[in-house]
Amino acid sequence: MPKTKLQIGVTRKLPFTTDERLRALFDVHSNSFDRALTQQELLELSADCDVLCPTVTDDITADIIQAGGKRLALIANFGAGTDHIDLVAAANAGITVTNTPDVLTEDTADLTMALVLAVPRRIVEGAQLLRSGGYDAGWSPTWMMGRSLGGKKLGIVGMGRIGQALAKRAKAFGMEIHYHNRKPVSSAIEETLSALYWSDLGAMISEMDFVSLNCPLTRDTQQLMNRSMLAKLAKHAVLINTARGKLIDETALADALTAGNLGGAGLDVFEHEPKVEPRLLTLPNVVALPHMGSSTLEARTAMGERMIINIKAFEDGHKPPDRVIFALK
Repeated sequence: MPKTKLQIGVTRKLPFTTDERLRALFDVHSNSFDRALTQQELLELSADCDVLCPTVTDDITADIIQAGGKRLALIANFGAGTDHIDLVAAANAGITVTNTPDVLTEDTADLTMALVLAVPRRIVEGAQLLRSGGYDAGWSPTWMMGRSLGGKKLGIVGMGRIGQALAKRAKAFGMEIHYHNRKPVSSAIEETLSALYWSDLGAMISEMDFVSLNCPLTRDTQQLMNRSMLAKLAKHAVLINTARGKLIDETALADALTAGNLGGAGLDVFEHEPKVEPRLLTLPNVVALPHMGSSTLEARTAMGERMIINIKAFEDGHKPPDRVIFALK
């Protein structure tokens, strides 16, 4: 008898090459509407598959995991972050969770550096002025002046793969590299990046011209940039976030920007996505993007390949290469 194919539940429309390969290998139940599924729809999908493939837009709660019963065996996430998955419930249910690390690093670092450039040089503001007829008077020596990057201090919060890739780019622009991490990176990496470690986050950010959030979202980092921490930033400082929206208290950030207590912000993620604090979309010193960090054909295709490799390894009885290790206490 032919081998029964794994039943794969896919929550969003995936790149064509990924979808094509999934369908060639497995029996795929997909979301043809390409919108975030409701919790009820996720419950029904989980109950009807061996492998669930969620994305960052899906809140994979304990209820959804329990709906999988004894059938659901693998959650193969399309993305690197897993803060939207209840890892405790998955571990208790004996369900393996995988993600797609590494393949997003360079593209996310590129976009982060683009924001570091765009905010102080007023690039988006200038483009909007040109489109709206605001350049009618022509060039002027004092018009649209921004700030240069050379010699400015960049504080990176989270010196993992993306943080290091950003540091490499920022160093090429002549910026001073500083970082805060749970522990220092190796001396070899510090030397290569000319990076200075700070154990005290508050002390570091108070000295920086730019602060970039590149850390994962955990209980310890949720609203890491709260009202009191934002108050430590210099009035000319620029805050960049391409990691997770919930790292920042968005209301407090909007208050600081509106009051002129912060130089600007570059944001690719938001606290209550897809909703955004309305004031952040009206301030000229804020560059706001719709979660585009990994949005390249190359990155999204590589994410799909990585996800399929994890599923295939699991099907073949091997440990998937990108297992998310979560130890129950």
